[in-house]
Amino acid sequence: MSLLPSGGCLSCQHRLDLEVLLPHLAGVVVERAEVAGALVCAWARVRAGDAACPRCGCRSGRVHSRYERRLADAAIGGRRVVIRLRVRRFFCDQPGCPAVTFAEQARGLTSRYSRRSPPLERMLAQIALALAGRAGARLAGLLGLVAGRSSLLRLVMAMPDPPARLVTVLGVDDFAFRKGRVYGTVLIDMATRRPADLLADREAGTLAAWLRAHPGVQVICRDRAGAYADGARRGAPAAVQVADRWHLWHNLAGHAEKEVTRHHRCLTPPEPGPAPGPDLAQAAADAARQRTGASVLVRRTTERHEAVQALWSQGKGITAIMRELGLSKTTVHRFTRAASLDELLANARAGRPSILDPHKPYLHQRWNEGCTSITRLHAEITARGYRGRYQTTREYLAPFRKLAAAPPAPPPRARDITGWMLRHPRSLQPAEQASLQQIRERCPHLDALAGHITEFARILTGLHGDRLDAWTEAASTAGLPELRSFTTGIKNDHDAVLAGLTLPYNSGAVEGNVNRIKMIKRQMYGRATFPLLRKRVLLTT
Repeated sequence: MSLLPSGGCLSCQHRLDLEVLLPHLAGVVVERAEVAGALVCAWARVRAGDAACPRCGCRSGRVHSRYERRLADAAIGGRRVVIRLRVRRFFCDQPGCPAVTFAEQARGLTSRYSRRSPPLERMLAQIALALAGRAGARLAGLLGLVAGRSSLLRLVMAMPDPPARLVTVLGVDDFAFRKGRVYGTVLIDMATRRPADLLADREAGTLAAWLRAHPGVQVICRDRAGAYADGARRGAPAAVQVADRWHLWHNLAGHAEKEVTRHHRCLTPPEPGPAPGPDLAQAAADAARQRTGASVLVRRTTERHEAVQALWSQGKGITAIMRELGLSKTTVHRFTRAASLDELLANARAGRPSILDPHKPYLHQRWNEGCTSITRLHAEITARGYRGRYQTTREYLAPFRKLAAAPPAPPPRARDITGWMLRHPRSLQPAEQASLQQIRERCPHLDALAGHITEFARILTGLHGDRLDAWTEAASTAGLPELRSFTTGIKNDHDAVLAGLTLPYNSGAVEGNVNRIKMIKRQMYGRATFPLLRKRVLLTT
């Protein structure tokens, strides 16, 4: 179907201002257009009477020959558009020019060897940046822009890198190509909160080389990794290194949880009453085993540690121990490198979490009040938010029937206690505040730990770096091994930690970009090569 009853010029008959409506067609004359199903085909010719030679720049109007080019253009009304452009080849009359003939180009519409118009290439490139290959090809097809996944990725790779800018405050962090195995480095311009570059590894030498190639960095925000500290020191020795406050708090949380686990047994109340008979003793033992949930794990960890250490002392290697004990390489490494058995038991003694844990104190209270119907108690905790099975509730409460009263409720988990210490007191529920107060009264070590955590929180949130040295000295002599280990790390990285607790800089923008990199990687199912990933990270707005 023709758009015009005759083959006249669309631009002249309808007086269309193509420079406004379709600016990329301003340099051509559209002579005819037809619609055939889902395809719009337009015939056009270049408007100018001559053209400039691409080699010497001299203009020529002497025609050598003519041919037709087919260009894909942006869709119109959801239909694919093909422009059939009649192109002339000119003689170059400039003496000494290596080009004997050359083909004319339509300004804004064509380029050498291209089969797409610039608007279409820009659309496809933005789709590829947002969705990568397969997903981008599916979306392009729905929009009437036909392109294969490989073509889309080639468009991304052909795009130039963003222009380099002076970075004065730089954020540095790592991201995983394969978690636990291969890592890269992302560099963030903290002024714009945009990626400045991606590095293929997280080695100190790579970061140092980048910093030397991009002088002007005055502040470097980083985590506690030693490689980044060394790379920053070698590449930008005059820059101020700032340890991120979130990483400091996260490190303190890890050490605090291990310290709470060390003293968790101090919170277990003694069994009341005289020595029970055989049946009651067995029932009490069953209940105690259910309350702790960690005895099996502790025993297994102890046995494995003894077996690994025995073979290691005999001179056997990691592989031989793996084969003899049937353990993984990671487990054998962990058991051989542990400084002591207590270090391995720090998590084992805490026990595995149970979905019933938050409701156990309520169950003990109701049982001691005389409610011994397991069905009713299950209904009550379900109304309070419990989402577990009835079988779990029944197995926990069944041993109580052989006892005169329910045993004392188990103490809160080490992770819960640590969370109460790390949170602001105003954010705690009244029951949590009461539990934390009882814990601090029962164990002086945990009371001291909570006090040191609170003081460090004041230093961190108020940027009181001048109090750091006094806090470090007090915490290192408090008799808490894990807290002493944390302060040792602070002393080894003192200047960066002091700057992090004094200056307003932080790595929040870096962490946000790391999450964006994870999203981009998942779009490509982890198969993106580093050059493609770098392009998408740097060019995606």
